[in-house]
Amino acid sequence: MSEKVIAKYGKNKNDSGSTSAQIALFTDRINELNEHLKNNKKDNSSRRGLMTMVSKRRKLLKYLQRNDIQLYTDLIKKLKIRK
Repeated sequence: MSEKVIAKYGKNKNDSGSTSAQIALFTDRINELNEHLKNNKKDNSSRRGLMTMVSKRRKLLKYLQRNDIQLYTDLIKKLKIRK
């Protein structure tokens, strides 16, 4: 699954370090954890991991917004992060 995300949002198929690829990977993992937590409501350690991932993604999004506003707007539309 992550190879597809990297290929789609990275600069090439091996680019997992670019900001857009990292944000896409975090979004994918966040969505998976959300589904897990719907079924396992008392799994607080996973909930804590989810909160840290959301925080890291938010920091990367702020960085991208400061440096490349066009890429930021395209990425949030593709990933359907903001409304």
